[in-house]
Amino acid sequence: MAAPCGRMASRSLLQFMSCFNRTAVGNTGLRQFLSTSACRATLQTKVVTERVNSPWTLMAAVCLQRLPIISADFSPIEQDFKQLIQQLEFEKSLLSDHELRLLEDAERMSRKQADDYESDEEDGRRDQEIVLAQDLEDSWEQKMKNFQPEERVRADVDKDLTSLERCLDKTLLLLAEQQVGAEKLWLLPQTQWQEGETLRQTAERALASLPAAAFKATFLGNAPCGVYKYKLPKAARTESTVGTKVFFFKAVLSDSAPPAAPHASLMWVKKNELQRYLKPAYTMKVERFITGQ
Repeated sequence: MAAPCGRMASRSLLQFMSCFNRTAVGNTGLRQFLSTSACRATLQTKVVTERVNSPWTLMAAVCLQRLPIISADFSPIEQDFKQLIQQLEFEKSLLSDHELRLLEDAERMSRKQADDYESDEEDGRRDQEIVLAQDLEDSWEQKMKNFQPEERVRADVDKDLTSLERCLDKTLLLLAEQQVGAEKLWLLPQTQWQEGETLRQTAERALASLPAAAFKATFLGNAPCGVYKYKLPKAARTESTVGTKVFFFKAVLSDSAPPAAPHASLMWVKKNELQRYLKPAYTMKVERFITGQ
């Protein structure tokens, strides 16, 4: 017992203090590591607890858009600008091969009529049928008259809100009739968030759960583009349920998607038609992230 005590007593004060500092630093680092891990675990537990005990019901909705199929009609100023550009291009352009051939044919015909035409010019083409450029133009004109382009405005289809083929020059949005409380409302397709999934996965599930809908859509990002929050009536509120938060995700209908079958609970509307079917506060939130007409 005396020997260890003697060796400790023989150590200098400086060595003793350095040994104490190393031990203290090591214990401090260990305490910091343990406290950091414990703090992280506590925060994760707190987040999960708050998420479970949140008085807000979380939902995700998808704003599915069908982009225009054909170009929109020109406005008056666009029509004037188009005519101006065409006139400038015509004035600065050179003659095409077809226009040069028209001039050559006209010159040949005028020389024939003026008896200033040598038959030797046609020696190489005697066995060939001579087709004038004007004859080609006449045949092209006849084909053009027989061609009937599809009508841009189809009154019967454009009025059918369940048809995906309506208003081909406009952007359409998908609305679904859903049960909210005791009433049915027209809304963007939505469903309630479930534990273990992201909000985008919830929005994808909302789109896949629509009746008679085999939509192929491309989602534009993983983050919501808007949020709509509303509270329940005071009589229906509880400590665990105050209201609902709806997070919106944008998606575009795929070009390769087959046309969906019409369904009474689904309809395609233009941006300026949203106010007829959506609540004013809901419409204001949706119009913020919708571009185009």
